[in-house]
Amino acid sequence: MANMANIAVIGSGAWGTTLARLVALERIHHARSRGASASEPIADVTLWEHIPERAAEMQWGRENRAYLPGFPLPANLRVTADLADAVRDRDIVLLVTPSQSLRANMRALAPHLMPGALLVCASKGIELDTNLRMTEVIEQEAPAGTVAATLSGPNLALEIAQGLPAASVVASRDAAAAERVRAALSTGTFRLYTSDDVVGVELGGALKNIVAIGIGINDGLQYGDNAKASLMTRALTEIARLALAAGANPLTLAGLAGLGDLIATCTSPLSRNRTLGLELAKGRKLEEVLAERHTVAEGVTTTRAALQMAEKLGVELPVTAEVARVLFEGKPVREAVKSLMIRDPKRELEGFDEV
Repeated sequence: MANMANIAVIGSGAWGTTLARLVALERIHHARSRGASASEPIADVTLWEHIPERAAEMQWGRENRAYLPGFPLPANLRVTADLADAVRDRDIVLLVTPSQSLRANMRALAPHLMPGALLVCASKGIELDTNLRMTEVIEQEAPAGTVAATLSGPNLALEIAQGLPAASVVASRDAAAAERVRAALSTGTFRLYTSDDVVGVELGGALKNIVAIGIGINDGLQYGDNAKASLMTRALTEIARLALAAGANPLTLAGLAGLGDLIATCTSPLSRNRTLGLELAKGRKLEEVLAERHTVAEGVTTTRAALQMAEKLGVELPVTAEVARVLFEGKPVREAVKSLMIRDPKRELEGFDEV
């Protein structure tokens, strides 16, 4: 790890805790590899948990039993419920909170940021009603001149916590900022690429969660791999069409933040959005399924926000629209699939002639 930036992670869910552990463990590895003595202090990483009792439990119990049980927190990972303490003297701050609470968290966080702090959003979503991407929310609420970046890709937290190899992309309009994040977070098992297409990277990461709900429905109905592949491919075209209308480079959607994240989220049993779809395929109601969970399936709120954005941009999202009818209107899942199958056929890549 070439860049020993001072790092804070805001949000102690499974992904936030995994990122904090990743950086903290890499710093221990770096110290040992250069022959540091056991008594030599190692730069700490701070992790913010908003509930004081839970923060204290994690700090003293050295484990996040609620979201990442079985993975001890390294000694140089410090958990706090004090937001000012969490970001004090931190030049890179990773934001890993639910997308719909990001604005409120940013408003609380902004007065405590050190000047020039780089904010990196690792949450995937679109804000309801405003239809803003996460970096746009950050830029509205952060001090003037703050540089924002986004981290996205196939990021199944449990696999990364287990040390399994993974790759992601960090995007920023500021190339130097993207490089700083890449250097600060890259490890021997977590490889980062850089991009300047913030729009494409963010929308790819957000919209694939909607598709994963649909894929879960497909799998729950046992419609097979041909149907799954067809749905994923058509949905990727849909995602790229919306991203293009929003100003993205559609080729970004063929990369880690698009196709890569889509494959992982739509095929893994670890995917919260896919497992939500599996439950809906049983005929269960959305409210019933969500009431049993303590984790967030971002695809639910993103479905509403994506349709709002699509209406503003004049883009048709047939897969997203059918997922919405299942989620919010109680449409039977088999009827939703049938509605997609009887749509009038068109040229496969219609709408991309200019690309």
